[in-house]
Amino acid sequence: MSKAGNTDYDRQAAGGRVTLVGAGPGAPDLLTLRGQKALMEADVVIYDDLANAELLGWCRPDATRIYVGKRAGQHCMPQAQIGELIVREALLNQHVVRLKGGDPLVFGRGGEEMAALAEAGIPYAVVPGVTAAVAAGAAAGIPLTLRGTASAVVFVTGHECAGKNDGAVDWSALARTGATLCIYMGVRRLPEIARALSAGGLAGSTPVAVVANATLPDQSVHLATLATAEPLSAVLAGQPALIIVGEVVRWPQLARAAIGQQLLAGA
Repeated sequence: MSKAGNTDYDRQAAGGRVTLVGAGPGAPDLLTLRGQKALMEADVVIYDDLANAELLGWCRPDATRIYVGKRAGQHCMPQAQIGELIVREALLNQHVVRLKGGDPLVFGRGGEEMAALAEAGIPYAVVPGVTAAVAAGAAAGIPLTLRGTASAVVFVTGHECAGKNDGAVDWSALARTGATLCIYMGVRRLPEIARALSAGGLAGSTPVAVVANATLPDQSVHLATLATAEPLSAVLAGQPALIIVGEVVRWPQLARAAIGQQLLAGA
């Protein structure tokens, strides 16, 4: 396998290299130790809007920091230019860290950046991060899988990129899986997603949780059903949020009720 295709590289070798680092869902202490080490070694850090700015405190004082944040409708730099920037900095014989919110390879466009690096012959490594679905479920006390309730989880985007058909996701097919659905970047389209899932056969009473700013001090959890979820789109507009659809959303309430029953029984 060529060096450019490796998921790790020779740190003693001459020349530039790139590490794609998952910053995790928001809380700075959810960065992995490997990610922290990469930040401490980096000559250049190219970071996203959703990567907690506190993580830059791990950088060397002389490290160059380049912001390329983007959210829906508010792109600081097109993805193609970000790829060119990463390659250009690495070709200057520097260790470049590309710091990305969540996990680089889960709706993080890490694959496109890996392709750009491979084409340029630049060695790279990927440091996984805690992705939003896992973090949001944990922060809200919602198990994404549950014996007898949900045996599968689907990660799906609620927002297709420009130039791609927004109807590319088959919501009717997903409605029939019985899986817990974890929908990224879907708040703006929540009303139509809810309608599509209902049309696919999911009951209007199917529970929905929208976890905004997961793991951060201003985290909020909003509960609804498919039939009542539409207003959350306006309430949470502009906030990073993860939508969880499925019977597992009932678990926190069921668990609290069970604890209450035990307390009453022991009284």
